[in-house]
Amino acid sequence: MTTLHSSLGPNPRLVRMFMIEKGLEEGRDFTRVHYDIIIGANRQDASYVAKNPLGTTPTLELDDGTCLTESWPICEYIEELHPAPNLFGETPVERATVRKWARLFDQEVVVPMTMGFRAGAGRPMFEPRMAVVSPEAGAELSAMADDKWRMFDGFLGGSNHIALGRFTFADLPMFAFANFGFTVGWKLPEGTDNLARFIDTHNQRACASVWQQAE
Repeated sequence: MTTLHSSLGPNPRLVRMFMIEKGLEEGRDFTRVHYDIIIGANRQDASYVAKNPLGTTPTLELDDGTCLTESWPICEYIEELHPAPNLFGETPVERATVRKWARLFDQEVVVPMTMGFRAGAGRPMFEPRMAVVSPEAGAELSAMADDKWRMFDGFLGGSNHIALGRFTFADLPMFAFANFGFTVGWKLPEGTDNLARFIDTHNQRACASVWQQAE
């Protein structure tokens, strides 16, 4: 059976949300192995590092031993196997639109937000494991990320979907990284009422339950 190697954090939970949206059930359609990333179990487990040398999560291990890493490609793989409900677009233009928004959010928000967290509140956990920028640079990166959250608030406008006027993969990173932020004391920047509505709306989805589960 396919195995999802998972942990706390926005990317593994994003993949789990995607699987729920596809109607896939843990235990029936895949098994899940959880790693305690707080103590660095994912990087200390030699069998896991053999599957994913970077030691990052998630990793999707297929029946034939193939290991897929990075949340976005994993979700696209699942989409190809389970095309309904469609979450990446039904035409070339739709798929390009979904990918555009996902990539823009990844570049403009995820990168500075995660680097800022690692250099600031997350420094005690990350500094022993990887290179992090200075606390001052981290604060600047966090401020940059907040500015980009405001930009995405403007892109959303009165909609609860960033692409195609319906729920797609492009909504998942926004929802997942906002919820990740909430778990580490972050708050939506001032002037982001559209994002607050977006999050409240998608908190009603069944897949949002992964953020209430203890691990």
